[in-house]
Amino acid sequence: MAVTIDEVAAHAKVSPMTVSRVVNGHSKVRESTRERVMEAVRAMGYVPNRAASSLAAAQDARVALIYTNPSAAYLRELLLGALHGAARTAAQLVIDDWEGFDAAAERKAARALARSVGGVILPPPLCESRVVIEELTRAGVPVVAIASGHFNHDISSVRIDDYLASKEIVEHLVKAGHTRIACIKGHPNQMASTRRFEGYQAALKEAGIAPDANLVQQGYFTYRSGLDAVEKLLALRKPPTAIFASNDDMAAAAISVAHRRGLEVPRDLSIVGFDDTSAATTVWPELTTVRQPISSMADSAIDILLRTIRHRPSDTRVVVDHVVAHQLVLRDSVAPPVDGGKSRG
Repeated sequence: MAVTIDEVAAHAKVSPMTVSRVVNGHSKVRESTRERVMEAVRAMGYVPNRAASSLAAAQDARVALIYTNPSAAYLRELLLGALHGAARTAAQLVIDDWEGFDAAAERKAARALARSVGGVILPPPLCESRVVIEELTRAGVPVVAIASGHFNHDISSVRIDDYLASKEIVEHLVKAGHTRIACIKGHPNQMASTRRFEGYQAALKEAGIAPDANLVQQGYFTYRSGLDAVEKLLALRKPPTAIFASNDDMAAAAISVAHRRGLEVPRDLSIVGFDDTSAATTVWPELTTVRQPISSMADSAIDILLRTIRHRPSDTRVVVDHVVAHQLVLRDSVAPPVDGGKSRG
């Protein structure tokens, strides 16, 4: 039968906790005690259970992922990354849905959460909730924001450069010959939406294309909002020849509306998205889009939290701003406009 930690503790006349500290290399043990424990370990042939040690180390690394994101495809990538990170590090992952919470409910939920977890991951839009961040940081709980539109000096973040990414994909449409390029904006409660719209505007300005307010529609990162926005754009007297949607769900909706109206994508209308979620490859034609590595960003957020929880000095708060690379993914939803776009006018 394998020797247990309790038997080693009894032999060395110390507590099981002290044995655990010695075999795991903790420094806060007197040298005479350490020698007595190690003598007992050698004499009894004790072999530490590394799996149990990993689980024990994770007791103070109970990490919460809170979501309210309306995109099912985005949420899927987020959960896959967080689950992979938790499994890889033996952290305990708590997943909770705060959909529909107002500011007061968010504050109450954050206050309760701070008493039960060692760290919190906040994806959009909660990563920019002032009340949630205030409650968690006041309680000393480390927080990592995923895909926030800007760096908040109070919390760590894992994000891409939304401005540059959207500028690059709109420049791709410009290089294809488009000048009437519409934009479906993201939800106004997220800074990333603002940054993506700013990138769209910058690409047009650098190309010498005058802005047209009629070609800008408000979306909310949902498929339904994409349908509504595209119906308005295609009903214009002079509709766009290309559409930049601020996420793949809305871009997929744009393809659906185009097909229903008898338009061929990309011959009659080019459409691009953002994120490269599963929605980008479950439509026809598959979407040209920006790859935001959501899954690996969530995985990285777990690492940042665990390093902070397990190694942070008690009198120092360290925050990390990890900007990851995005990628322009070229598929089949973009082509030059027919007759330079004149036939659509």
